[in-house]
Parts: sequence; structure tokens; C-alpha cells
Amino acid sequence: MVKGVKHIVAVASGKGGVGKSTVSANLALAMAAEGYRVGVLDADIHGPSQARMLGVKEGIRPSQGTAENSMLPIEAHGLQAMSIAFMIDTREPMVWRGPMVAGAFQQMLDQTEWQDLDVLFIDMPPGTGDIQLTLAQKVPVSGAVIVTTPQDIALLDARKGIEMFRKVNVPVFGVVENMSLHVCSSCGHSEPIFGEGGGELIASEYDTQVLGRLPLTLSIREQADGGKPSVIADPDGDVAKTFREIARKVADQLAVSRNDGPSISFSE
Repeated sequence: MVKGVKHIVAVASGKGGVGKSTVSANLALAMAAEGYRVGVLDADIHGPSQARMLGVKEGIRPSQGTAENSMLPIEAHGLQAMSIAFMIDTREPMVWRGPMVAGAFQQMLDQTEWQDLDVLFIDMPPGTGDIQLTLAQKVPVSGAVIVTTPQDIALLDARKGIEMFRKVNVPVFGVVENMSLHVCSSCGHSEPIFGEGGGELIASEYDTQVLGRLPLTLSIREQADGGKPSVIADPDGDVAKTFREIARKVADQLAVSRNDGPSISFSE
């Protein structure tokens, strides 16, 4: 296990652009609102988002930890957070090869002095390719949450994400269907512009559950971009309530999961 962490939950998707980082941030905040000690590790080295979404100002750096070569997580909205964005100029591209990316991830995970976390959410990079698998090696994971949209193309890639976790015996806690309905900010009319029933379909195929459905609304984007995700910006709103329902379902799954969880590892 990672020192200072009881459970690790991977938030993943088969492709980018489905709102995985927004879901990760809000889910972590919702879990904290339920009374748990929660952290977020932004594993997307090439495109870190959590610093912006959690409202951490540019230039804030982690403090030295109590041990040599250790660092303390950044506190943001009651969460413990770590991201490569806390250590670099985010305007500069990360032109790194796989081993460098894997090394940075391992350092952030192992050298961060997590403070008695009940749950550490890992915002995984999109895809199931070489970098994704390298990052996942030797990480003890209690379970995974898969984020998708109802769109057929997104569902194809979400299946790959589920298959990846199944192959390494990591339980998939469920599917979050993001952008289920577009809600007009002027008149309130809703329309399933990306299709319907996709989350239910793959949940049924893989004997898991739909953890929740989230709308495509302007407010979710604005709140995340502004550093105050929906759970913080509008805690009594429908979106925040949905995230708290998802958090409770994840907590129920963790209650029956082994504390040490299976490790993700890959071989030829």
C-alpha cells in the first residue's frame, strides 16, 4: 500500500474529451463532503488539469516533507492534491518519453506525504496505451470508475478501459455517464445530443452499475474553469447532489473491498 492511504480509486476513460478530470475533481469533493479524508493525484503528466480545477494559483509549490526528498500535498477545498502542474510552468509542453513520465508519476505517488487519507483518487490519463499501462504498474488499486459519454465512439473506448481493468483483476465500481443530456441555460429544455442509454448498455455488458448521469451544462464547465467545481460552487444544486450520490455508491464499494487492493501490473 501507499503510505498514508487506505484506498486508491482510479478514475479512467478510454479516450479524452469526456470530462474525466471534471468528474474526478467533483467526485473527490463529494467524497470529502460525505466526511472522508480525500486526496487527488493528477496522473495526466502531459495535460494536467487538477491545479486549475481546484483553484490552486500558478506558482504555488509543494513544501518540503518531514523525510528527505519528500513533499507535502497542496491543500485545496479540503482536499490533499498533487500534480506535475505544481512543479512546472504549465505553459511549457512536457516533451518527455515514457520512462520519464512513469518516473514523475511514481515520485508524486510515493514521495508525497499523504496525511491519513481514506481515499486517493487518481485522475488517470486518457487511453489504454503504453503510457497508461506504465503509469498503472505496481499501483495498489481498490477499484476503478469509468467515465464516458453516451456517444457510440466514446462507448467503444470505454469498453477498452473496462477490459483493461478486468484483465488485471481490478474491480470496476461502475460507470459515470457524463453529458447525458444537454440542458439549455435559457429555457431549460433538455436533449440527449450524444445519444441515450450508452452507460446502461456497457454497465449491463460488464455486470457493473451506472453510478450516475451528469448533464452537459454551461455551469459545470464555468465552475471547473473557475477553480470551484460544482460541488463547491453550488453544493445544494442538482449536479452536486448527483456527485454525492455517486460518492456514496463508491464508498459502499470500498466498504467491501480489500484495503490493500490488487496491484495493476503488466507483462508480455
